[in-house]
Amino acid sequence: MPGLAEEQAAFAESVRAFGLKHLAGGALARAHDPHYSWETAKSLAEQGLLGLTIPEADGGQGATLMDAVIAIQELALICPKSADIVQAGNFGAIRTFAEFATPDQKRRYLAGLLEGRELIALGMSEPEAGSAVTELKTSAAEDGDEYVINGTKIWSTHSSDATLYLVYVRFAPGADGIGSVLVERGTPGFEIGEPSAYMSGEVWSQLYFDNCRIPKRNVLLGAGGFKKQMSGFNVERIGNSARSIAIGRLAFNIAREHVSQREQFGHTLNEFQGLQWKFAESAVALDGAQLLLERAVVNATDGLPSAYDTAVAKLAANEAGFLAANNAMQAMGAMGYSTESLVEYCMRRTRGWMIAGGSTEILKNRIAESVFGRRFSQRG
Repeated sequence: MPGLAEEQAAFAESVRAFGLKHLAGGALARAHDPHYSWETAKSLAEQGLLGLTIPEADGGQGATLMDAVIAIQELALICPKSADIVQAGNFGAIRTFAEFATPDQKRRYLAGLLEGRELIALGMSEPEAGSAVTELKTSAAEDGDEYVINGTKIWSTHSSDATLYLVYVRFAPGADGIGSVLVERGTPGFEIGEPSAYMSGEVWSQLYFDNCRIPKRNVLLGAGGFKKQMSGFNVERIGNSARSIAIGRLAFNIAREHVSQREQFGHTLNEFQGLQWKFAESAVALDGAQLLLERAVVNATDGLPSAYDTAVAKLAANEAGFLAANNAMQAMGAMGYSTESLVEYCMRRTRGWMIAGGSTEILKNRIAESVFGRRFSQRG
């Protein structure tokens, strides 16, 4: 990453050296393994790459948001699936948990998560509540010292493998009635469905809650917590953006080497203008997206970037990552399309991020609202 401070550049180099030594050799095999790699997670934890932005008092590294982005991007350029684990150990559900958990909740769960022995997944989307997440129906009804959870969740990353679930629930009607609870794997009334696969090969399982009882101490954020939860979700979009750019660049790098060596019609492929333009377009898109990502990180307040900055960064990153990976696959022809190369995996993975974590269309809606200074309701 250009323009890093001396300390950040040294950190990037150490992460890169670790990745090349321990992760590069198995990168292709990991890309085609649908399950979470617990062995890799423990190795990354020993390297101090989980919980980078979590305070040292809570067992984290107390590093900056930029440090986490550096770690994700350096590893994604070597082993994309390992970067997913760094994402899971720094952003998304674990970041929301670390931001809002009680001391008791941190004591019970955080050490295992940061050591790579446990894994937290987010239960947010439902069959009738995707982009319109405030329409979720999964309920939490108070009953003495417990809450009774009923409902279902879909599309949850790592849901087939997680040991702990941060579940968005409805305590009362309306957006102000939404909060979240923590549900452990194996809790009576909580069932995990059979794994289903995305185009990328990653798996997820539907989550079913049928009179699932949890203690009140497992409430993360009660009614009124929705906006706080979404502020943590903006950090997840930073990790999404970082991987989109880096994995697009990985495909770009592989294809650049290929077209510089492969000969057809008496010329190396990089001598053909049609391919030159594809790489030029990809380079501009990737560099531009990287700058927007870094702007979102630098402008973050108390480690939480703004909704506008993250929407702009994610939109640019998603489109740039997919453009670069798709162009790379086209430039490499059959080799790029083959599962013997990481390029086709990069293309499938970057395509998914144009949907996950806020689709590109929803991001455009959010950006437009900032442009015009008003909300545009999508409801009839």
